[in-house]
Amino acid sequence: MGSDGSEGYRADGEGPQRRVTLGAFSIAACTVTNAEFEAFVRDTGHVTDAERSGWSFIFQDFVREELKNRIKGISSEAPWWVAVAGACWSRPEGPGSDVSDRGDHPVTQVSWHDANAYCRWSGTRLPTEAEWELAARGGLEGKTYPWGDELLPDGHHRCNIWQGEFPTHDSGCDGYTGTAPVNAYEPNDHGLYNAVGNVWEWCEDWFSPNYHQVTRAADPRYVIPTGRRAMRGGSFLCHHSYCNRYRVAARSSNTPESTMNHCGFRVAV
Repeated sequence: MGSDGSEGYRADGEGPQRRVTLGAFSIAACTVTNAEFEAFVRDTGHVTDAERSGWSFIFQDFVREELKNRIKGISSEAPWWVAVAGACWSRPEGPGSDVSDRGDHPVTQVSWHDANAYCRWSGTRLPTEAEWELAARGGLEGKTYPWGDELLPDGHHRCNIWQGEFPTHDSGCDGYTGTAPVNAYEPNDHGLYNAVGNVWEWCEDWFSPNYHQVTRAADPRYVIPTGRRAMRGGSFLCHHSYCNRYRVAARSSNTPESTMNHCGFRVAV
């Protein structure tokens, strides 16, 4: 688990690489879809964190001209993130957008709390970081991606990430400039689709850059609250020049109430 490679981010705590053991578990082949999340909302009446706050972050390319008067702010750390009033899971690009033709795309604009609520309803849970990484590796050890070390084996795209110059131009040459269907591309050898790219995936663990140094070797899990929850897998916005985190060892985090249009989740039992 983890990586000692130079492509990693020291501040994220991607290493030291180590061997861990896990008890048996099952994990979903795909991330939760818009259609699945809609069924949950319809059954429970769940109100998401984005709906409660009245706004959410949208990547700049998806902010349409008619939404300019609904902008509530721009991130000072990453100015391509724009806070738009009315953006939520069912309107991921703000008012006027919908997911009616994206039922098989991953649900986004969901917080860790929203994902956890879905898990309680469905009798599942979020995977730990270790479970996620084992599943994402697809039986391969020490490889960069779920399929090996080459990003484009035989010139074929295997994941949905940013193509072109970030953040100004995404050519979409991998087939998509936003989210892709949850079963796009080939699965890894454990049957997981889009383990890297497409959307970030919430994990159960609290996030710590010391994760690999302090968690145990058997069923590791970081349980001490840090204010941030772990995320894995990268997204359609990842690019080697800025966010080279579409690797199985890569880690990131966000506050558990945060919502954005490139973050979703898959479930485990």
